[in-house]
Amino acid sequence: MSLAAAVTPERQGLARRLSDTFWRNPRILLFVMLAPPALWLGVVYLGSLFALLAQSFFSIDEFSGLVRYEWTLKTYRELLVPANLDILVRTALMAATVTIAAALIGFPIAYYAARYARGRWKALFYLGVMLPLWSSYLVKIYAWKLILAKEGILNWLFAKLHLIWLLEAWLAIPVIGGNSLSVSYTGTFLVFLYVWLPFMILPAQAALERVPASVLEASSDLGAMPLQTLRHVLLPLALPGLIAGSIFTFSLTLGDYI
Repeated sequence: MSLAAAVTPERQGLARRLSDTFWRNPRILLFVMLAPPALWLGVVYLGSLFALLAQSFFSIDEFSGLVRYEWTLKTYRELLVPANLDILVRTALMAATVTIAAALIGFPIAYYAARYARGRWKALFYLGVMLPLWSSYLVKIYAWKLILAKEGILNWLFAKLHLIWLLEAWLAIPVIGGNSLSVSYTGTFLVFLYVWLPFMILPAQAALERVPASVLEASSDLGAMPLQTLRHVLLPLALPGLIAGSIFTFSLTLGDYI
């Protein structure tokens, strides 16, 4: 008992002194809190990026596939080859298309969830949005490959509705068409839109939650039409969420498609 009684005040005294030090010098507390994640970010994340950047100035032996540690700009010269430039342009177009479509679809869904969904329905909304994120990325892609295949359920549905001619006409369009939806630009777009749509909905919904209902009511009381309220009041206030969702959607699509 005497040993425990002697140790406890000492520990309490040390904790008290540390607490007083952090209270008098908040910068020390800030440093202690930020140092571990900053160190991790610097070593693991930025360190790997710098290593990758340094690797880009080396060449690869085409026969063995091994890295030749000789400084060269060959990699950057090959980046400007027309074939590679075409890949970059198509990747940027795909990312931009998916981002715009996700914003057009995700914003109304986020608005409904923020303004009208309550209680159980809001919980179901979050479940519906988050559920695709809980499954494996590979499983989702494989499932969509089966859905969009020539023998998939989508082709079967078009055939049952006697609209197979419409699907074939769409697939015959250059660039966006192909042998089947699973290997076409359209199919890739649909898969990316499905996979990354939650990353647009959730930031937009969080931004819309912060818009006071009184602001929208005041806009209506002052004679603004619904579209005017949407354009001049709601969209500017929800813009940070849309920008965050667009950054997520664009960057994720860009990294996957290239």
